[in-house]
Amino acid sequence: MRINNNKDFTAEQIRDFVVRGMQEKKGHDIVVMDLRNVKNAICDYFVICSGNSDTQIDAISTSIEEEVYKASKQDPWHKEGKLNREWILLDYVDVVAHVFKKERRSFYDLEQLWGDAEIHLIEANELTVAS
Repeated sequence: MRINNNKDFTAEQIRDFVVRGMQEKKGHDIVVMDLRNVKNAICDYFVICSGNSDTQIDAISTSIEEEVYKASKQDPWHKEGKLNREWILLDYVDVVAHVFKKERRSFYDLEQLWGDAEIHLIEANELTVAS
């Protein structure tokens, strides 16, 4: 397990900042996957959402970065997909955000791939995830 360098914030707090960033730009079908009890998991949480266009995908990922930075002063440790804007990944070490174009999300189907994870669908008005 990689270590989060900013010990002032828990994985649960970063997860919630990511969810808020997704909600700010109307990300669809927001799901939190709790991977803490999954053997060989690469992080504690995946937070996944969909967008309708490459413009919305980009706006959602930017919103996530802004929300996390505003709350914790953390930038992603790694990010991918900003150029093609079909699947943008923001890696905050213990939390990885995935922002998909709808058709790409169905193709990769991370929820099925990581089927052992506890999956929590975030309702539109829900602000935090039950831990």
